[in-house]
Amino acid sequence: MYRILITDKLAQEGIDLINSADDFEAVVRTGIKEEELASIIGEYDGLIIRSDTKVTAKVLERPGKLKGIARAGVGIDNVDVPTATRKGILVMNTPGGNTLSAAEHTMALMLALSRNIVPACNSLKRGEWDRKRYTGNQLNNKTLGIIGLGRIGMAVAKMALGFNMKILGYDPFAAPVEAEKLGIVITDSLEKIFKESDFITVHVPKNEKTLNMITAKEMKLMKPTCRLINCARGGIINEEDLYNALAAKTIAGAALDVFSKEPPENTRFKELDNCLVTPHLGASTEEAQIEVAVEAAQILMDAIKGGPIRNAVNAPAMGGLSPIISQYAVLAQRIGSLASAMVTGHLKSVQIEFRGSIAEKTVDPIATSFAIGLLQPHFDTTVNLVNVPVLAKERGISIDQIKNPEIKDFESTFAATVQTDQSKRTIIGTVFGGNLPRIIEIDGFPIEVTPEDAMLIIFNDDKPGVIGAVGTILGKHGININTMGVGHKRAEGKAILAFSLDKLPDEKAAADLKKLDFVNELYICKLQ
Repeated sequence: MYRILITDKLAQEGIDLINSADDFEAVVRTGIKEEELASIIGEYDGLIIRSDTKVTAKVLERPGKLKGIARAGVGIDNVDVPTATRKGILVMNTPGGNTLSAAEHTMALMLALSRNIVPACNSLKRGEWDRKRYTGNQLNNKTLGIIGLGRIGMAVAKMALGFNMKILGYDPFAAPVEAEKLGIVITDSLEKIFKESDFITVHVPKNEKTLNMITAKEMKLMKPTCRLINCARGGIINEEDLYNALAAKTIAGAALDVFSKEPPENTRFKELDNCLVTPHLGASTEEAQIEVAVEAAQILMDAIKGGPIRNAVNAPAMGGLSPIISQYAVLAQRIGSLASAMVTGHLKSVQIEFRGSIAEKTVDPIATSFAIGLLQPHFDTTVNLVNVPVLAKERGISIDQIKNPEIKDFESTFAATVQTDQSKRTIIGTVFGGNLPRIIEIDGFPIEVTPEDAMLIIFNDDKPGVIGAVGTILGKHGININTMGVGHKRAEGKAILAFSLDKLPDEKAAADLKKLDFVNELYICKLQ
């Protein structure tokens, strides 16, 4: 008998599915503390959680017969995935279950904003009857700007088309091929979204590029009648700037379902009639809870019995590969992550090249690993071996491959060129001694640096004192340098610094570095 422990509130349909299956039993124990969970976890074959249970390294110290953990929802921040991976435990989530609920909540907030539903309701409950004050606006024929055209963004677009809205779509990376067929006008310009939209909704993951994507600067570009909606992640819209814009009525309104810190510390929004706030309800519908509960139960049972593995955020590494292919796969994924962090704009083309002896081998696993690194920063769900081909196809992304067995400067190299409408980057790497991945060139600058952990790339003027100044600032912020590479283009008076660090520079450290007069470009990346 396989036993599955459920430690958070789960829809009964998921529990019933487990108990109705042969050889499975569901055990529900909600509100369990870390020490007790650690003491009993090894007695169970599987664990289903939501957001309350914290699956820490301590919990996983003695996992016993535990084979898998399923999160009924998307986020897996409450699971120590590296420890689970080391212990051979699958971690899975249910990324598709809340798509419609989140999209519908976005539309609900949009409608509530346009028709002044909440302040009008509160007014009537106070005994007032003020119809004129709460006159609203129709959605019909208005322009909706959608930032982020993933599953939820596309679902919002389809719903908004039913209201006869005009859709402007922007995706920071690549728009789905289906978008234009639906009648969405795709733009590469965020400025166009800000200037022309009557409503703007964001549906992008939170990362270094999207944090504070919308600040006072962007709000000044908007129509005074524009309304903002955020059902994605807190921090994409700067909350302090938004409050000021709403208070000054620079824009007409906003609706927030997510906050930089939850529960939010900034409660000043309650003062404003033109701001609606809800406590992260995007996925909180009965239907969504049933769907993620049933899906979590099913994928966990399948995995426990040795069936197909779905939605694994720590998908098993590629087995049966030669050591050199495995090492190049690691290198390629890290180059993909770095390239993604260093390009801006809408993706136009991607090309990878295998040169030397590596070109004579089966390189598909290396190409797949590169695609995982390139795409991961642009998706909330974990990109892995299973879903990367589908996600790339949805966004119309193809990766051209070149294999050239001719040896140039190194026995083998892997190169990636990523071009957008705004920039182009080429990164080349190799593996020394069969197990030492190195980046050896960035945009024509010869360099040698180990691609690991947190990376800092600086393009700078070639002048004395650069390394010392950068090192001083990193030291001031408590950041250690693991490895460093320097490259020069003497004729152009330009250079590049590449660091692997023990932790990512925060906003203050990055701001201090950007103030250095020799810095031309600066990029920070956490390698996948």
